[in-house]
Amino acid sequence: SPVGRIEWLDEVADHDYAAAGAYLSLKLDEEDVEKVIGRLRKAQVTTRRANDILRAAGLTPAPLDDPGVIKDVIKVIEGKRLSPVLVIRNKAGADIADGYHRVSMVYRIDPYGVVPLKLG
Repeated sequence: SPVGRIEWLDEVADHDYAAAGAYLSLKLDEEDVEKVIGRLRKAQVTTRRANDILRAAGLTPAPLDDPGVIKDVIKVIEGKRLSPVLVIRNKAGADIADGYHRVSMVYRIDPYGVVPLKLG
């Protein structure tokens, strides 16, 4: 399947923690953002299915023609490795702190496709 062609980095790219922090700063105060990013940095990379990530986060996957998804599709075609996704868990459920478009791309190719991620 095309998902088999998606190559992933072993570790989260450093700028993805900054992107996650910028996103989370819209939802949490600075102190909580730092705590969550700290937890994510320490977490081990694991895997979950794309459909489960989206469901837990209550998110609808972006369509394949979404500019962010297209950017990731181009990276895959160019043979570039994608960064694992950052997912946070809280009382309200889960949220994708960074990597929504990567999860959406995998889902659109195969809803049960496996996505590497860190849970914080």
